[in-house]
Amino acid sequence: SSGINAEYGVKAPALRAKSKDELVKQLEELKAELSTLQVQKVTGGATNKLSKIKDVRKSIARCHTVLRTNQRDNLRKFYLKKKYMPLDLRPKKTRAIRRQLTTHEAGLKNPPTTEKRCPLQPASLC
Repeated sequence: SSGINAEYGVKAPALRAKSKDELVKQLEELKAELSTLQVQKVTGGATNKLSKIKDVRKSIARCHTVLRTNQRDNLRKFYLKKKYMPLDLRPKKTRAIRRQLTTHEAGLKNPPTTEKRCPLQPASLC
């Protein structure tokens, strides 16, 4: 198969260049290969085949990772023009940076207070 090296399995840059259908197809091939290797392990296959199980499992994980990152990138593009973005798609940064005023808020004549919550007091006292 293309992009598969017998010693090291699948390389991530080769996977990123593929389309979703190609990735899913390769994933199915790798899973089929893994199942045959596991059968050989049970029946007492050669040791070089047994050591290949690890590489195939890592390659499957790489395929899943590339599929997931592509999916997240597409979702980010979809939500780019929307008012809100799901929390897990927003940039992580640090808590302090996320609490800072946005450039729009900082440019207002009467900017909102930087303290948005009263963490130590009940809501009735805020």
